[in-house]
Amino acid sequence: MTSRLHVLVPCLAFFLAPLASRAAERPARIVVDPGHGGGQDGATSPTGVLEKDIALQIAQRVREHLEKELGAQVLMTRDEDVSLPLPERVEFANKQRPDLFLSIHCNAMPTRRTRARVQGLETYFLSASASNATARAAADRENAEAPSARASRGDSTLAFILDDLARTETHQDSSRLAYAIHPKLIAASGASDRGVLQAPFYVLNGVEAPAVLIEVGYLSHPEEGSRLTRADYQEKLATAITGGVKAFLAEVRKRDAPRNPAVAAPAAP
Repeated sequence: MTSRLHVLVPCLAFFLAPLASRAAERPARIVVDPGHGGGQDGATSPTGVLEKDIALQIAQRVREHLEKELGAQVLMTRDEDVSLPLPERVEFANKQRPDLFLSIHCNAMPTRRTRARVQGLETYFLSASASNATARAAADRENAEAPSARASRGDSTLAFILDDLARTETHQDSSRLAYAIHPKLIAASGASDRGVLQAPFYVLNGVEAPAVLIEVGYLSHPEEGSRLTRADYQEKLATAITGGVKAFLAEVRKRDAPRNPAVAAPAAP
């Protein structure tokens, strides 16, 4: 009987190994969030192009690439020009139990002088405080659609602590996701590198998955605003975002892969 087990165990390992491998490589579930929509136009280009339209176009391209290149299951918070309050975006995302969350936006400057001068890409992850004045301004602009005040949750101190501990790893992975995507965006687009930044974006707060907000460029800049409307440039951005997501998922899966304990050699019969 012992000799038969010695033969059976390696055979079982042979047949089960591909199953374990496929489980580790299951399709990722990703929520893509095109900013604004409906009555919320967002930023406007010098020629009247609206952020809500550019964000949706790029998000749709990102979905296509994620599905085609990664086999991912991609869910959009909106796939047409409709209004969707920020709390509903967060609620929708959490119901999907995603592996990660991507929010797509365009930036803008408020004055004629800064509109003519400021351009470039920024990638954000959540923080209670902004990295700098630029990050604070971006968060304030994107948070303009948020509720003016949040209802008190009334959570116990213990529940708050447990929730905070649960979010620590998610926050760290949000940082990793941002740093995986951002350099690929800069390399693919040739845009000015305005860095990976942190800011208190409402749409990132409460998402129970690694989450980033990508400002794909300054729609208010005459040249960059024009580039953002071009299909070939949008394709570069979508391909770069997909490449960053692919690199991030590979890193996380490698980190989280179960480590097989060493198996002792069978005793001699």
